[in-house]
Amino acid sequence: MRRSRRLAALVALTLIAGCKVGPDYVKPDAPETAAYKEPPPDAFAGAGNWKRAQPSDRSLRAKWWEVFGDPQLNDLEEQVTAANQNLKAAEAVFEQARAMIGYARAAEFPTISTAPEIQSLRWSNNQPYFSNTHTTGNFLLPLDLTYEVDLWGRIARTVTAAGEEAQATEADLQTARLSLHAELALDYFDLRSADAQKQLLDDTVKAYTDALELTEHRADGGAAPESDVAQAQTQLDTTRVQATDIAVQRAQDEHAIAVLTGKPPAAFSLPPAPLAPRQPAIPVGLPSELLQRRPDIAAAERRMAEANEQIGIAQAAYYPSLILSPTAGFQGSSIATWFAWPSLLWAVGGTMTETLFDGGLRHAANAAALAAYNEAVANYRQTTLNAFQQVEDNLAALRILEQEAKQQEEAVASARNSLRLSTDRYVGGRDTYLLVITAQTMALTNERNATDILRRRMEASVLLVKALGGGWNESDLPPIDDLKKADDRKSQL
Repeated sequence: MRRSRRLAALVALTLIAGCKVGPDYVKPDAPETAAYKEPPPDAFAGAGNWKRAQPSDRSLRAKWWEVFGDPQLNDLEEQVTAANQNLKAAEAVFEQARAMIGYARAAEFPTISTAPEIQSLRWSNNQPYFSNTHTTGNFLLPLDLTYEVDLWGRIARTVTAAGEEAQATEADLQTARLSLHAELALDYFDLRSADAQKQLLDDTVKAYTDALELTEHRADGGAAPESDVAQAQTQLDTTRVQATDIAVQRAQDEHAIAVLTGKPPAAFSLPPAPLAPRQPAIPVGLPSELLQRRPDIAAAERRMAEANEQIGIAQAAYYPSLILSPTAGFQGSSIATWFAWPSLLWAVGGTMTETLFDGGLRHAANAAALAAYNEAVANYRQTTLNAFQQVEDNLAALRILEQEAKQQEEAVASARNSLRLSTDRYVGGRDTYLLVITAQTMALTNERNATDILRRRMEASVLLVKALGGGWNESDLPPIDDLKKADDRKSQL
């Protein structure tokens, strides 16, 4: 009994003396800037079709697509959340990472095993040194316990690393969710732009049909040559081709939206509706806030912390390990004596192991862990730089496209006026039909450019929202303790 107490005291002292080896994690510095180079949309809000931001619009909301005010888009985005298969795959990856926390935590507890044995043996009468005992029995019920004492924090760091990987995978899930919702919005606005282009081209075909009739009447009356009719016919046929060709892009956009919402293309369709200029002002916030609003930056930071834990795990290999392995059970020669008190057996012991020579294996593992950490730091900083670039790119696009849209409106008005004047002069016999054809082409080109600029502005708004994190915040990441509890609940089901 005294020996047992001494052994227990020694084990307790060993546990208390245990400590973590390796560096404590300190979040490295990341590239920062006091202000964006480009002015936020609020700086020029109120011009054209822009909506001035309200005091309540200081931050993006989780369902950021609702700022575009399109019920059809809202409905499609909700379908992405519920049925997109890539999103479900990302959720499954997160579940795997969370399960690995439980896998790592198993080392914090002892492993108890048993190997019952029932054996009856009859000895040969012709065996050497013959004895009177011809038959023996062995009934064994052992309980073996194995427990590694975490002297140097290797197990604790492994659990922490698994938790940080789960957090990073959760951030990856949010990045995938943001990308898929943004992809749908881009496809949707591209489809609506195709609808607007188709409507414009169909209206133009009607106008060119009227122009063709005009030239035919003038040619029948001898007021115009047949070449005018041929030119008008060519202009009409070319525009019809353009109107037909736009259906290719629309069909592809519709198919892409179907797949994003978890449907086969054959089971999905969207009625035509021209793109409407409903562009919101996007609350950009401060550059310093971007590091907390991007899930990809959060994932890079969590993997950086995980890499730091791997350094400690590698360094723990330099120190001895202690494994406790007590055994208890019953052993008898028959069922009648199997569980009798004299059949009790037990053994208490432990093993301490230390590697004396490994040919540089531990040194290489430690060097690799340090290099992996440096890689994670570089990836974190590069992800931050990429985020700043994406915000600046789309702020610049919105600013420049806003100015370009104003210029294009003036160009459209001028082209329409030129077409009107050319048509009047042709009807009056003062100009050739070639000038009408030229004016028609210029008017159609400018109107199509105006529609395309609207599409680019809508898409730049979506990309800016994506660059800003889509309303996500690093505080949304589940703490490691919560992930452990969730894993415990799942294991109990």
